[in-house]
Amino acid sequence: MLLQAEISKDGTIQNLQLLSGHPMLAPAAIEAVKQWRYKPYLLNGEPVAVETQVDVIFSLSGG
Repeated sequence: MLLQAEISKDGTIQNLQLLSGHPMLAPAAIEAVKQWRYKPYLLNGEPVAVETQVDVIFSLSGG
């Protein structure tokens, strides 16, 4: 599953969108990625927002 996201100046995820993947798995991936926090990207020592793509891989575990 591939998502497009913006990492804000404070490291939170903003503007999360599905680029590709199974639509039934999208809500779970989006909810998980929304909780992630990144170290802000610095440009000349100042935090800036950046766009990135996030690849979420689902796996089934047998039980």
